[in-house]
Amino acid sequence: MSEPPTQTVSYGFQEVTPDEKTRRVTSVFERVARRYDLMNDLMSGGLHRGWKDAFVRMVRPRAGEAILDMAGGTGDIAFRLARAGASVTVADINPAMLGVGRQRAEKRGIDGLTWSEQNAEVLTFADASFDAYTIAFGIRTVTDIPAALREAHRVLKFGGRFFCLEFSTMEWPGVARLYDEYSHRVVPRIGKVVARDEEAYRYLVESIRRFPPMTEFKAMIATAGFKQVSVRPILGGLVAIHSGWKA
Repeated sequence: MSEPPTQTVSYGFQEVTPDEKTRRVTSVFERVARRYDLMNDLMSGGLHRGWKDAFVRMVRPRAGEAILDMAGGTGDIAFRLARAGASVTVADINPAMLGVGRQRAEKRGIDGLTWSEQNAEVLTFADASFDAYTIAFGIRTVTDIPAALREAHRVLKFGGRFFCLEFSTMEWPGVARLYDEYSHRVVPRIGKVVARDEEAYRYLVESIRRFPPMTEFKAMIATAGFKQVSVRPILGGLVAIHSGWKA
């Protein structure tokens, strides 16, 4: 009797086992943690700051509400959410990223944040713990995305909001071709010079290409149980903000 085929998932353009992907992604972010924010500035020409501002405006954080910022690592989203007086839990599977975030918060005099090492696929929080769940540029590196979406739904309160900011599929044909050339040829070279890790940034670029298109990801969010799911493309789908409600 033959053994069942081994399940594989994408790690960039490679197919690996789920455990291997989790191990490799952990290694990538451990290696780039210290220069992650500088690399974001260089790769996007600083545009990621505006995207994150727009994202948080859509979340509309309010004083006193509990928000889980998943894959929040270095704190970029959490710092913005905290300005409104929200109680923010910054969660990340990678302790190196959380360490950078804590240091940045201390330097900026930002306190009151909760830092928690968490796997998005198996959160340790109780059901209905949060008013909102945010994840920015993190969902595409999760090994089991449907599991992470189900966990997001579980930990949200009734009426809770889900928001995801992620790179997506550029729908402007001419610009898409130029962006592909830039991301595949230039970004890994920047990673090699600035972060001293060309392979890590090659993977991060490839992970964008393997991420589901906007309509497909929207359907995945709905399948996880969210209602009124919508998507807002930015720059023709270079990035997109998906949202939904727990009803």
